[in-house]
Amino acid sequence: MTDYRRLSLWHEGLSENLTPRPGLSPAERSTHWDVIIMGAGYTGLWTALSLVEQSPATKVLILEKEIAGFGASGRNGGWVSALFPASTSALINRHGVEQATAMRQAMVDCVPSVGAWASKLDIDCDFVQGGTTSLVRADIHRQRAQASLKDASMTPVDSPEWKDPADTLQATHAQGAVFDPACARIHPAKLVRGLASSADKAGIRIAEHTAVLDYRPGVVTTTSGDVHGDIIIDAMEGYRSQLRPTKRASLPLYSLMIATEPLPDSVFDAIGLPHGMTFADFRSLVIYGQRTADNRIAFGGRGAPYHWGSTISPEFDRVPRVFHALEATLKEMFPQIGDAWITHTWGGVLGVPRDWHASVSLDSATGIGRAGGYVGDGVGLSHLAGFTLADLVLGKSTPRTALPFVGHRSPNWEPEPLRYLGATAAIIGVDLADRIEERTGNRSLISRLIAPLTGH
Repeated sequence: MTDYRRLSLWHEGLSENLTPRPGLSPAERSTHWDVIIMGAGYTGLWTALSLVEQSPATKVLILEKEIAGFGASGRNGGWVSALFPASTSALINRHGVEQATAMRQAMVDCVPSVGAWASKLDIDCDFVQGGTTSLVRADIHRQRAQASLKDASMTPVDSPEWKDPADTLQATHAQGAVFDPACARIHPAKLVRGLASSADKAGIRIAEHTAVLDYRPGVVTTTSGDVHGDIIIDAMEGYRSQLRPTKRASLPLYSLMIATEPLPDSVFDAIGLPHGMTFADFRSLVIYGQRTADNRIAFGGRGAPYHWGSTISPEFDRVPRVFHALEATLKEMFPQIGDAWITHTWGGVLGVPRDWHASVSLDSATGIGRAGGYVGDGVGLSHLAGFTLADLVLGKSTPRTALPFVGHRSPNWEPEPLRYLGATAAIIGVDLADRIEERTGNRSLISRLIAPLTGH
C-alpha cells in the first residue's frame, strides 16, 4: 500500500493515519445518487459540503482514486490568495468592468471565508491572514510591479500597495515590494483532510481507492463498476487530463516544493517575515513561499518538465535539478537562513486551461458539471468554485452564479505533438527570458513569443 505520508511535508505532519476509506459496496453501486463528484480535493469537498448544508437530504457520493487530499489540495504552497489566473485587465476586456469588479471582490472575500469555514468546521489548519509580499529585485521586476498595481487599480476593490525597501522583506537586491493583504497561510493537508472528515460527519460518502475510468450523462464507470446519478461533477483539476472526455481540456503542469528544517525566530525577525505572510517576486518563472507554523520555510516554483501525452506519474513529483535550483534561489534571496538543511522535497500537478481562465459550469441538458482551471491559485478559488457549483446544482440564482467564471468555456489544448512542443517551449522559454530580462532590465523577445502559452 502507498505510504501517503511520504507525499509531502504536509502529509507527513498529519496526526491521522491516512488509512483509505472503503471502496464502493455492491449496495452503493446499485444506489441512484443525486450527485456524484469525481475527485476528493478542495473543489469536490467544498461542493459536497455546500450541497448538504443547503439541502441535507441530497445523496452525495465522492469518488477518489487514492485518498482525499492526495493531489494538489494536499501538496500546494499553502496560500489562500485572492489571485485569479486571468488578470483584471483580461477580465475587463472579456467581461467588462462590472463583472471584473465582482470577480475580484469575490476572490478577496474568499480569503477570510476559508478561515471562517475552517473555524466553523473545527479544522485547525494553521490559518493566519498576513497578506503576501511580491518582491522587486531587478529593474524588470519594477516594471512588472508597476503594471500589476495599475492592473489592480482598474476596479474599485481594495488594491495592493507599494512598499519601500525599508518597509518590506529584507531580501538580497530588494528594491521594494507590492503588498496585498488578501492572502493567508495555511497547512493545506490539514485543511483538505479536515474537510473530508467534515464530509463524513455530514453523511457524504467518500469512496477511496476507487478510480474513475470514464463518464457520460448519468453514469460514472469506476474500477469497481458503474455508478448512476442525476448530476455528475468533474472536480479532478489537473487529473482530468487522464480521462477520455477531457483529455485536452487541461494541461497537467508540475510544480515542485522544498522545505527547510525549523529555523529560529531570530532568522525570521532578520528577514521581517511574520507568521501568516507569504512571499514571491516578479520573475516570470513562478516562485512562492511561506513561513510554516513550525518555523520552516516552505518554498516552491515551476520549471519541471511537461510529459508527452499529459502523462502523470509519481516519479515526476521529484526532479533533483529543480530542487537544487529552488534551494539556490531561496538561499540567494534570504542569506539570513545560512546553511539551513532542506529536509523535505515534493511535487505534484496542477491544471492549466488553454486560456488560463478558471471556470465553473453545469450543463442542464446532460447533468454534467465542472469546476477548475486554477493554474496554481486554487486554494481560495476552489472554495468559491465549490460553493458556486453547489448553487448551480440546486438551481439557485445567487451573486456567485452571476460571476464571470460561470459558464466560461476554455478552448482545448492542441493535440500531440503540438501540445508537447508548446508546453516545453514555454517552460524553457520562461526560465531563459528571466535570465535575459534580469540582465537587460527590459522585456525580452522570448517573453513576447511565449505569452500566448503562459497566460500573459
